[in-house]
This record gives sequence, structure tokens and C-alpha cells, in this order.
Amino acid sequence: MEKTVHKTNNVNKHNRWGYIFLIPFIAVFVIFQLIPLISTVYYSFFENYMSGLKQVGPNFVGLQNYAKLFSSGDLPTYFKNTMIMWILGFVPQILVSLLLGAWFTDPSLRLKGQRFFKTVIYLPNLIMASAFSMLFFTLFSDSGPINSILVSIGIFAKPYSFMSHVWSVRGLVAMMNFLMWFGNTTILLMAGMMGIDQSLFEAAEVDGATARQIFFQITLPLLRPILIYVMITSLIGGLQMFDVPQILTNGKGDPMRSSMTLIMYLNKHLFSKNYGMAGALSVILLIITGILSMIVFRVSDTNEKK
Repeated sequence: MEKTVHKTNNVNKHNRWGYIFLIPFIAVFVIFQLIPLISTVYYSFFENYMSGLKQVGPNFVGLQNYAKLFSSGDLPTYFKNTMIMWILGFVPQILVSLLLGAWFTDPSLRLKGQRFFKTVIYLPNLIMASAFSMLFFTLFSDSGPINSILVSIGIFAKPYSFMSHVWSVRGLVAMMNFLMWFGNTTILLMAGMMGIDQSLFEAAEVDGATARQIFFQITLPLLRPILIYVMITSLIGGLQMFDVPQILTNGKGDPMRSSMTLIMYLNKHLFSKNYGMAGALSVILLIITGILSMIVFRVSDTNEKK
């Protein structure tokens, strides 16, 4: 009986230390995430903005801020812009990452210099998005080196204005997001592939399965949890897309607001000190993120059950 009591006391002591170590995380979460979240939801129901030098509000207006956002027609447009640029960057990102992950984890290929190439493909992820945007702005400007090369080899008769066409701007934003994040996605997918039991591949090879059949019938199904994680995190990052299009278009979302994202729209409200509208837009963005994430989980869960 005494031994049982002694073991129980030891377990309680270990549990107590576990709770103590959780205190810093809980404190940081409450101060920097939970309280700002609650405050944002609270102030989204208030009229609170600057009119010249005069502060208007905060005055309680209920759902009026939300009604203004939906009635203006800007919200669907900027959501469409955001999703288009995210999809244009995410599709090649996941395809290239799957290909590179399969190559690097296939022992039969015996690729040389793997560490070097893994480092190189991850390096763009370490470069600041602002630096990337300034680089692309310089490269693809009317008098930039890309236009000079295209004109000199005869593809264009005169410089092409990349920054004045809808799909060229969207394509540049998507390309930058692809270059910055495909290395990180490759590392995640490689970790998932290396965690698959090699005996499954060996058994498939003995049964006469081709490399393509092994990839689609064994590797991809077992990578489903990692793929869902990558898609959810990439989706959240895409909805929060800001720095690349902001710097590339000087915050205007040109041409004709075709590259204006939801966070750029939110930043305009914050810059004009319209905190009520900014809070309402933040809440809507949170809801959109939750709905899209839930859809991804439901679709992937349905496919897995089939």
C-alpha cells in the first residue's frame, strides 16, 4: 500500500512539472493571440475611424461594418485574386516537390551531391519576400534585363510591360511564392517518404509493380497526412498573402486591382485607421480560413474512406 502511495506521489510531482513548463506557452498564447483575437471580434462591431484630424467613435453599430464589406463588392473580387495567385503558385509547388522528394528518397537512383542540392532548393525560403519582390520588379521592369534579353533574341519587337497586364503580374506573384516555398515543401514530403516502410516498396517490386505504380498506389496514399498538412498550411499562407504583391505593385494591386489580396485590402483599412472595418474584415478572413480548411479535411477524409 505504501509503495502504491509513493508511486502516485511521484506521478503527481511529474505532472506538476509538466503543467509548470506549459505556463510560458499559455501566457504567450493568451497575451499575444487570444486577447487580440477577442479584441478584434469586439471592435468589429464598432464604428471607429479617423475623419481628417477628428476621431469618430468608437460607436456601437452592430453588423453594419460586415454589411458594408459585403455590399461593396470588393470582398469577392479580392478573395478571387488571392485564390487565383495561390493556386497558380501551389500547383507547380506541390508537383515539383513530389518529384524532387521521390528522386532524393529513391536509393536506386544513387544521386550524387544530394546535400548540396537539398541546401540549394531550400535557400530561397531564407530570402526575405521584400528582397525577392524588389529583385523581380527590377528584372521584369520595362527596361530590365528580362525585356532586354527577349527583345535581343527577337521574341518581342519592343519591351513587354509585365507590370501593366493582369496575368503577367499574377504570374510573377505566383512564381515568387513557388520559388520561396517549394524547398520547404520538398523537405516535408521527403520526411514523409523516408518514414514509409521500405519493405512495402520491396514487396511491390517483387510482385512486378513499376515505379509509376509504386508511386501512385503506395507512396501517395501513405503521404496523405503530410499532403493534407502541406495543403492546409499553404492555403492559410495564401490567404495571408501580402508582402510579395504589396511590394511588387507598390500597394496598389495594379493593374485594375487584379493583384489586390485580402490582406492588402485589410492593410488599407488599418493604414486609414478604420479599425472597425479592419476588425470586421479580419473576422471574415478567419471564418473563410476555417471553412476552407474544413472543406479540405472533409474531402480528404471522404476520399480516404472510399
